[in-house]
Amino acid sequence: MKNFNLGVLGNSIAGIVGGVLGGQILASLGAGGLAASGGMDAGAIGGQVASGGVGGGVAMVIVGLVKKLLVK
Repeated sequence: MKNFNLGVLGNSIAGIVGGVLGGQILASLGAGGLAASGGMDAGAIGGQVASGGVGGGVAMVIVGLVKKLLVK
């Protein structure tokens, strides 16, 4: 992922925003984790962590691609 590296601050911001958006999207699709189940079991927490990680990774790649296109 060296091509999409945004630095520490950029990666953190993209990860946070992507994690929140990924969690919200999955919650609205029915893979809701904590918000939908109303509990804090291991499955719900694992779902939130997974959706946040995937959302953060996708956001980092998208922002990296946009940054790369703007530099050219």
